[in-house]
Amino acid sequence: MADSVIVATLDNHIAEISLNRPDSLNTFTLDLASELNRALLELDADSAVRVIIVKGAGKAFCAGIDVGDFFDKSTMEYREWIECMETPLVTISRLKKPVIAQVHGVAAANGAGLVAAADLAVMAENAKMGLTAINVGLNCVGPVIPVSRSVGRKRAMELLLYGELIKAPMALEMGLINKIVAADDLEAETRHWASILAAKSPVAVQIAKSAFYAAADLEYEKAFAHMNEAFARLCSTADAKEGVSAFLEKRKPQWQEK
Repeated sequence: MADSVIVATLDNHIAEISLNRPDSLNTFTLDLASELNRALLELDADSAVRVIIVKGAGKAFCAGIDVGDFFDKSTMEYREWIECMETPLVTISRLKKPVIAQVHGVAAANGAGLVAAADLAVMAENAKMGLTAINVGLNCVGPVIPVSRSVGRKRAMELLLYGELIKAPMALEMGLINKIVAADDLEAETRHWASILAAKSPVAVQIAKSAFYAAADLEYEKAFAHMNEAFARLCSTADAKEGVSAFLEKRKPQWQEK
């Protein structure tokens, strides 16, 4: 049986995770969710990797959750089932390294949640995304959490209750994605963007990401205090000293990753 997730290590300190159920539009199963989560954690621990790209094989990024095994579960079993499906969405925020979603075709329901949970997202100009589960009598109350952090309460509620697929320009306007590119250029543009990020100080990037998520729900003054502490820690690193020295000396920095 084919792996539900394929991991590839590229040049320039970039790794790619491909959701690999193309015949089922890369819908989440327990196996896919578990493999995706494991791949994220393993790449985060790999010192050679600085940026992770998540993409889908075949015609779509991810069309949500495979409901083939939906029936005949207890409430507790449903809870365990959905928690497994959504664990990767939570894990991304806990990783040290940034994750970029490369979105083509459709990203629906849990697939849309995965895009929103990614730190950054690049979308093909002809792709669509949405919280579509309401249309089959379910809902996307898990995926709407990262969506709401990106678009705000009213927009998130609209996506949750109406279940419509929105086009790339609307996704960009709402703040769900960062960039729109031509479909034929999606892979090349995403890798190029990842390479720019991977060329920056890994320590600075990782501290920036962890501090951002930690401060997101703090009170205003406490958020500043947390960020200031993170900045002070960064200033004490070798990379910070190297970066400032390189700027003053008008040369390219040599990151020491510490």
